[in-house]
Amino acid sequence: MTASETGAERAGAQRRRRPRGAVRDGLIAAGLELARAGGPDAVVLREATRMVGVVPNAAYRHFADRDELLAAVCAAALRELADRMAAGVARVRGKYGDPAAAGRRMQAIGVAYLEFAREEPGLFATAFALPQRHSYSAEEEEGSGSQRTPLGHLRARLDELVDAGVLSQRRREGIEYPIWCEVHGLAVLTVQGPLRDVPEPMRRRLADLSFTFIEEGLALPSPSHR
Repeated sequence: MTASETGAERAGAQRRRRPRGAVRDGLIAAGLELARAGGPDAVVLREATRMVGVVPNAAYRHFADRDELLAAVCAAALRELADRMAAGVARVRGKYGDPAAAGRRMQAIGVAYLEFAREEPGLFATAFALPQRHSYSAEEEEGSGSQRTPLGHLRARLDELVDAGVLSQRRREGIEYPIWCEVHGLAVLTVQGPLRDVPEPMRRRLADLSFTFIEEGLALPSPSHR
């Protein structure tokens, strides 16, 4: 038996020993690395299979096509962003429901969102590049406060502001969407848009102005009740 034959047998045995789901998870992890380096356009099935060490046809046992792999990679990138937001919240001291602490936690998720966009532009672009509508779970759509997604973190922080007496329940409904638009828009403009070349001090000032705009908006009554 030649050395090359021995190597081929070892590789075959290793593939046979892969636990169930390992290939799928490996392809998603490879897709994440491709996205990190080159954004959503870099997520290619053939390259992912090469990185995992399986034949290209093996991918089709787990993903019908490239779009299905991209959808899974999008979800994984969103989870990485959500983890950043969770870490930002965890660094804020103060018990739940304290108005000042609730406000700081609200700002912390915005800071984490902008930092992720700046530090991981490939993953940030991929997180929102799903070729079809993002499939938020029914649980998330009902606003349960699930924190597995960026939207879940935002909802949880807004719910805390309600519990802290900062935000009325009447104004709470649906307010996560304009807030998300504000922060996401700033992230896009300063990472890949016309503001991408602004100096760092100006970038920080734009973030501060956006957070102040959101905080003052949350504290003000609606126009019809001024």
